[in-house]
Amino acid sequence: MHTDTTGPTTHESTPRLASVHNFRDVAGNGYSTSSGTTMRRGVFYRANVLIPTGADLAVVESLGLTAVYDVRSEAEASETPDTILSAAKYTHIPILPGTIQNSALAIRTVDSAQDFMRELNRSFVTDDATRAGFSQLLTALATTPGPQLFHCTAGKDRTGWAAALLQTLAGVPQETIVDDYLLTNTYSAAYVDAAAERIAQTAAIGRADVVRVMLTVEESYLGAAFEQVGASYSSIENYLHDGLALTADTIDALGSKLVA
Repeated sequence: MHTDTTGPTTHESTPRLASVHNFRDVAGNGYSTSSGTTMRRGVFYRANVLIPTGADLAVVESLGLTAVYDVRSEAEASETPDTILSAAKYTHIPILPGTIQNSALAIRTVDSAQDFMRELNRSFVTDDATRAGFSQLLTALATTPGPQLFHCTAGKDRTGWAAALLQTLAGVPQETIVDDYLLTNTYSAAYVDAAAERIAQTAAIGRADVVRVMLTVEESYLGAAFEQVGASYSSIENYLHDGLALTADTIDALGSKLVA
């Protein structure tokens, strides 16, 4: 099991934002595909909650984004509203119910936390409402012109699955997709350390370790989602067509955007 990143360590040519720690290009540094092409950079960006400082906001504005998709629950989005960009259309596409936070707060052991994260990723495939949210997101990405950004709270689970689907559509090898997924542990390291330290000072013994598990990623989390695709739909193609109800035109449009 990977617990840290291998392969790409950061996306050096993508701006690093101090106040939006998990902001990056879905195409990485221009990931190679199995067919010998490369992913096109500057098309789709991913992030955690979008509350940039003034300096970081200027950087985000300079990317020319046409749309921002917030896939947090109603409760998450209401508690911490996004900073609205001047030229990008904001669209809220709730993925996962707000009650998921209450379930997470009840976890007290590292093993339970890891099991929770794997089940969460499986729900991206098995839950009807969650699939509908991913379908809406991918359809919007396919049909909206210009550079676009999508995000959740930490930029790693819902956002991570959407990014993995886009990379899969582009034909990026699975090993690269996993390495990119694990970059959260690099990009969010300072944020995770600070959160764990706060919890360690205020909560029960062991809770900081649980928080660290919940705020980072492991290969088995993403693997659980892909395994569930195989179990429920036999192939990623069937999941996209039957599970997410994406049309052939939508899939073709995404492919055209993703690959140079």
